[in-house]
Amino acid sequence: MTIGVCYFPEHWPRERWATDAAQMAAAGIDVVRLAEFSWAVLEPERGAFDFEWLDEAVATLAEAGLDVVLCTPTATPPKWLVDERPEIRQADPDGTPRAFGSRRHYCFNSPAYREETRRVVSRMADHYADQPSVVGWQTDNEFGVHETIRCYCDDCADAFSAWLRDRYDSVDHLNEAWGTTFWSQRYPSFEAVDPPRPTPAEHHPSLRLEYARFASESAVDYNRLHVELLREANDEWFVAHNFMGDFEPLDAHAVSDDLDLVTWDSYPTGFVQDRRRGTPTMDELRAGDPDQVGLNHDLYRGTNDAPFWVMEQQPGDVNWPPTCPQPGEGAMRLWAHHAVAHGAASVLYFRWRRCRQGQEQYHAGLRKQDGSPDRGYTDAARAAAELADLSEDDLSHVDAPVALLHDYDDWWALSAQPHAPSFSYWDHLRTYYRALRERGVQVDVVHPETALDGYDAVVAPSLHLADEEVADDLTAFVEGGGELLVGARSGVKDPYNQLHATLAPGPLASLTGLRVDQHESFPERVERAVTFADRTDERTLSWRVWGEWLDLAAAVPLATHSDDLAEGKPAVARNDVGAGTVVYCGVWPGADLAATLVDRVLARAGVATTRRLPAGVRVNRRGDLTWVTNFSSQSHRVSGGEAVVGRRTLGAFDACAVRTPLGELEVEVEADGDERA
Repeated sequence: MTIGVCYFPEHWPRERWATDAAQMAAAGIDVVRLAEFSWAVLEPERGAFDFEWLDEAVATLAEAGLDVVLCTPTATPPKWLVDERPEIRQADPDGTPRAFGSRRHYCFNSPAYREETRRVVSRMADHYADQPSVVGWQTDNEFGVHETIRCYCDDCADAFSAWLRDRYDSVDHLNEAWGTTFWSQRYPSFEAVDPPRPTPAEHHPSLRLEYARFASESAVDYNRLHVELLREANDEWFVAHNFMGDFEPLDAHAVSDDLDLVTWDSYPTGFVQDRRRGTPTMDELRAGDPDQVGLNHDLYRGTNDAPFWVMEQQPGDVNWPPTCPQPGEGAMRLWAHHAVAHGAASVLYFRWRRCRQGQEQYHAGLRKQDGSPDRGYTDAARAAAELADLSEDDLSHVDAPVALLHDYDDWWALSAQPHAPSFSYWDHLRTYYRALRERGVQVDVVHPETALDGYDAVVAPSLHLADEEVADDLTAFVEGGGELLVGARSGVKDPYNQLHATLAPGPLASLTGLRVDQHESFPERVERAVTFADRTDERTLSWRVWGEWLDLAAAVPLATHSDDLAEGKPAVARNDVGAGTVVYCGVWPGADLAATLVDRVLARAGVATTRRLPAGVRVNRRGDLTWVTNFSSQSHRVSGGEAVVGRRTLGAFDACAVRTPLGELEVEVEADGDERA
């Protein structure tokens, strides 16, 4: 396990570099990321490469015992290149080219930019191919940030036409698959299919889905160009990319197929403000939402079923969310332990020092702009010291008993036609994830095509575009004794984004033993209810936004709608298939309904759990350790086992790891106040 930092030596006087390197080493930092935005410094004019400064920086860090991860600098093409080859720029939906002045203004499908990419990446890779302290590379930076996955330029229009020609037998096949007779939208040729540029009403949902696929695959292909060039120079390097959190436009599963290492950038107090509905609590403003962050950890671990890195960890206050509260005392340490508990192999803080220039002057570093330590420095040093003492057994592979199925195609299709302003694919998925994590269950977030035979239970919140292959795989899983929970809006459409000829859940109807008779949506503020009843329990539980009326065949009802038009109609049902069971939930469940359903699935599957955990507290099992992380300002007492990291009295925004089985762990509110270790 390593702790690292992102460093920009080109921002600071050279005489400071050795001091910075020594201070990094003193803090327990092992690895440093460099050069991700440095093209204009590396090549100030065409062909005039200057590696001398970067050579010195790499050597200075190496002398302090630090490994280096270099970045291809393509996220920021320099001004001379934009002026010389303006066709490399992206275009907005209305065709306006994006101007120089920030970053990520290039088009993935620009032949000119791909040519320039080959040139600069090859030159950098060849120069550092024999440098032993360079252990790996990051391709580019945050593909898609600032809404830059989907470009609408002429190069993309040409590439989209060619992409469609490869996917369809003929344009008649496309017209039939999409259903373009609607509103007289038939296309005479592939060249006639334009990107979804401005039009009076929304674009055809099949076009929107296919353009989302095309744009994502364009980024995947562009990333592959980097990977191939780097591996050609030195096949011992690892190659990684830094993804973002809660990010829809880019299929991380597809990009990760070409990577040795998956990494992502974690900013908990920003994410809870700008990519999650609802008003954050004060605790969330200080430390974030553990399930929002944890879901991303588990997604990026699950893409390659391997340890991941946090390539950028929030180091303090940051500049880009609506407001910039200071993180809670100890939160930067908490986030490192939380990442490790979910399977991280390294956490790198962004950045080493607060920058004095440019757009990120209000983004904290581990040290302030004058070089003095900031609040995050102490946290990073403490986390590094604690993690350095752990063994390989303590940090072994995460063995998750539950798979949560996630497909970007479903996300894109539901985003194109949410059918309710408040319906969010990702928030709906997180409802089920949160219910699992409240029981301390480790979760793999995986694609529906993933082999499921190693899991005890599978949760599929919205298999919107489910086809016969997915249905067959899930049926085999359940027949073999697996427990399956399927959420609303599953099996509604085919892969081309047309409604199935049969009622939802389409190909899943035989497995679930039901059909969806009607559906309806409501404003988020309107709370609806179901009556949940089994042999030992009868309760009224809430749901919101989306509800379905189920017509049962083989399935038996577990919950019925409690009021209004749907009163008495099934909302949740169970079907026994072979040696296993499938539950279909036709509503977006409230927290208590989601917990009730998940609890029963886990119990039938024999998955070890905790009692329902206090708000803000999460438990993870990794290797020989059980980690407890406290994202709340309330103190808690952990009972059971030997404390290996921290102490069993958790203060506000604290973390510990204990050597005890999950089922023997208890977490209780500490009544005597904050006894922070």
